[in-house]
Amino acid sequence: MLSKITRSWWPDLLAVVAFVALTVALARGHLLDLDQQVADWSLSHQPSVPFWTARVFNYLGQGGQVLMPVAVILTGLLVWRTRSIRAVLPFVAAFVLTLFTIGPAKVFFDRAAPKFTGPDRAVLFNPYAEGDLALSYPSGHMGNVLVWYAVLALLATALLGRSLTRTEWIAIRVVPVVIVFVTTVYLGYHWITDSVAGVLLGLVLARLLERIRWDRIPMPPPLTEWSQPAGLR
Repeated sequence: MLSKITRSWWPDLLAVVAFVALTVALARGHLLDLDQQVADWSLSHQPSVPFWTARVFNYLGQGGQVLMPVAVILTGLLVWRTRSIRAVLPFVAAFVLTLFTIGPAKVFFDRAAPKFTGPDRAVLFNPYAEGDLALSYPSGHMGNVLVWYAVLALLATALLGRSLTRTEWIAIRVVPVVIVFVTTVYLGYHWITDSVAGVLLGLVLARLLERIRWDRIPMPPPLTEWSQPAGLR
């Protein structure tokens, strides 16, 4: 059953408005000095121990290398336990959502990463940046950490057969977000406003996933035998 917080659309609306406002501000040249000051400080204060510690912890936000493989394992366990194809739906939905929202947004806004050394270093729609260094806004790290940990929490709840405790919820849904935000900015992977934008967009996508009643989605006849509830709530 959805909580009152999840049922409310106000957080989603506020996150969308904040994302649009932040994007417009950046497009008009605001906050660029802040981005550059934070990035310059971070890139010039990276002794070996803090740097490698941040590199390791930043993997908590790696979608293809960490989060998706973990989600595949949990999905496989849930399919094996429930014999239900519904257990696959959260993974598929998260993959599609991130692929067709965060990915195209990064290409469209064409913002260089902090390590870019060319002209107009921090602006949106940078004509000089290209390749991997032109996909900075919004942060895919932060979008991934919001969306995929929502999926992991959903799968963990189904496997445990109970709701997560407050401590478990914080450990899965809050701690990784904080760690990845700090390490992503510190390592110079993204401008700080990239990470804020990624959190806002990821929050909307994660809450959308949490609204879906997975065990009530109509399934086509060929899958009827595998369409029993998977305990996703």
